[in-house]
Amino acid sequence: MAPMKAMKAMKAMKATKSMKAMKYMTKTGLADAIASACELKRSQVSGVLNGLAEVAAKHVKADGIFTVPGLCRIKTRLKPATKAGKREIFGEMRVVKAKPARTIVKAFPVAALKSQF
Repeated sequence: MAPMKAMKAMKAMKATKSMKAMKYMTKTGLADAIASACELKRSQVSGVLNGLAEVAAKHVKADGIFTVPGLCRIKTRLKPATKAGKREIFGEMRVVKAKPARTIVKAFPVAALKSQF
């Protein structure tokens, strides 16, 4: 049983190493790309991105939903409180602590973005 756990751990480590090698676009990289496409200064585009983030946060907090056209829809939902007690988890009984209700924020891609893949 122990060698099997070691093999699984090695596979997990290899997977995380390959994930680290993948590059993603930073805010500066995004600002550079938009600035070159629209012939604007990077500082102007960075200000627009900051403004978009502020407006999105304000509307998500107030309305519970915000759509960035052509990209994603940000929604909130109330996850209910859980009671404390014993629950069967993976075939064995476990003691579970009570958790308060909380608001979950999720982003979903719009149909236009999904159809590109």
